Amino acid sequence: MNKSRDALGFIETCGLVSVLEAADAMCKAADVELVGYENTASGLISVVVRGDVGAVQSAVDAGVKRAEEVGPVYSKVVIANPHPDLEKIVEKYVLD
Repeated sequence: MNKSRDALGFIETCGLVSVLEAADAMCKAADVELVGYENTASGLISVVVRGDVGAVQSAVDAGVKRAEEVGPVYSKVVIANPHPDLEKIVEKYVLD
């Protein structure tokens, strides 16, 4: 993980429209990098961003607020200073 990108932020919601709204709000609210998304069973979709801790927290807050206007948000988390081994999981969802 790059030292200048020292946090990961996740939002899990139901449906593509809701997660797109969340991702859009996250990227507009703060200087974060959209890492990717994961579409799991039953319509649950997670979106992942990275950046410095403050930016990621602001992005997640904005993303949750916007996604809740469209549909339910099931979970959210900001992981500050994630263990380097988490990169093995995050790399799987990197958008090209």
